[in-house]
Amino acid sequence: MKPLTPLILIILLAASCRQKEGQQSPKASEAARGSFAYDLDFLSQRDSGLVLLRNGTSHVVVSPRYQAKVFTSTATGKAGKSLGWINYKAFDGKEDPHMNAYGGENRFWLGPEGNVFSLFFKPGTAMVFENWKTPAAFDTEAWGVVSMDSSQVSMRKQMSLLNYHNITLNLLAERTVTILDRARISAIWGVDMGEAACVGYKTTNRITNTGDFAWTKETGAPCIWILDMFPPSGETQIVIPYDEQGEGPDATTNYFGTIPAHRMKVRGNMLFLKADGAFRGKVGIPPARASKYAGSYDASNQILTITRFDLQGDALYLNQEWNVEAPPFAGDAVNAYNDGPLEDGSQMGPFYEIESVSPAAFLAPGEHLEHAHSVFHFSGSEADLNRISEVILGVRVRDISGAFKNF
Repeated sequence: MKPLTPLILIILLAASCRQKEGQQSPKASEAARGSFAYDLDFLSQRDSGLVLLRNGTSHVVVSPRYQAKVFTSTATGKAGKSLGWINYKAFDGKEDPHMNAYGGENRFWLGPEGNVFSLFFKPGTAMVFENWKTPAAFDTEAWGVVSMDSSQVSMRKQMSLLNYHNITLNLLAERTVTILDRARISAIWGVDMGEAACVGYKTTNRITNTGDFAWTKETGAPCIWILDMFPPSGETQIVIPYDEQGEGPDATTNYFGTIPAHRMKVRGNMLFLKADGAFRGKVGIPPARASKYAGSYDASNQILTITRFDLQGDALYLNQEWNVEAPPFAGDAVNAYNDGPLEDGSQMGPFYEIESVSPAAFLAPGEHLEHAHSVFHFSGSEADLNRISEVILGVRVRDISGAFKNF
């Protein structure tokens, strides 16, 4: 793709958001909340450079203005269900001093959040909520568009980040989002999708050390952190396959305290977590036990979501806990989070997340690290979804939805 001039880019972006889909698509003003058309209209009013990637009835919305997020997608056209979680109230208020949670079903962050090389706490401060602040470079600041067409957009952002060790890390972040057609999705997974509708996209994320010194165990090193935020339901369960024979602990399950047994279940090589947005809990799988896949199933809407990401089982991953005593280079590679009320009764969501991270980026000046993370949504009959889920995740959707029926 060739770089576009600013004027041409503005014209194309505006046209991409105005283009009609056909007689069956509702006008944005008439769209129901929860539909893709509603979210597209809402976001278009707040980002004049919003990018709409399309392939048939599969659409993906990307926002350079809001930190290169994939805000949402749909498999069934503008009248179809919006599959990402959007925090509508966050757009029109004052900036939050800790994190501006606009939402988005795929967002770019950098870690570590905690440990002695944290990017979220100023040097010497206590690691408590009052001092926690998401860096503006990936919290509130806009990214620049490098190139785009109807199926792909590339963006970039220069960043200068101070870590807890009082060292400034200069880097260039780059991110490309590509929508995938049905044939490509079928080929990736080697599965017959039957009559199921699908939307899938790949994000390729890169950071380059633009400073004048190497990132080491002494200076600290960042990692790429990709987080997917989805709307919960009372019948949604997260499923994470893992290696029972891998070394180290099975999983980290106490990020926010103990998760009750009726909300988290391990069966064989599968970890299940309720994703109802009603109880705050997070789990993590270490790299030696993690797989390259995770997913969820919303039985009430018959939506199967699969995430696929890069994994290096023998690499060093960063500990993200708010703890300066724990080993900084011994962390999880895959995480899942269910939102819920805080102690004071307030709540950011509800939503749930599936997350992946890259290994620690030990980079010399000019070197780069890349991390790919893809998202796929399938909707249709239970028979079609059972077949897809069993091939990809090794478990049928009926077994995902039934994981907690004994409680």
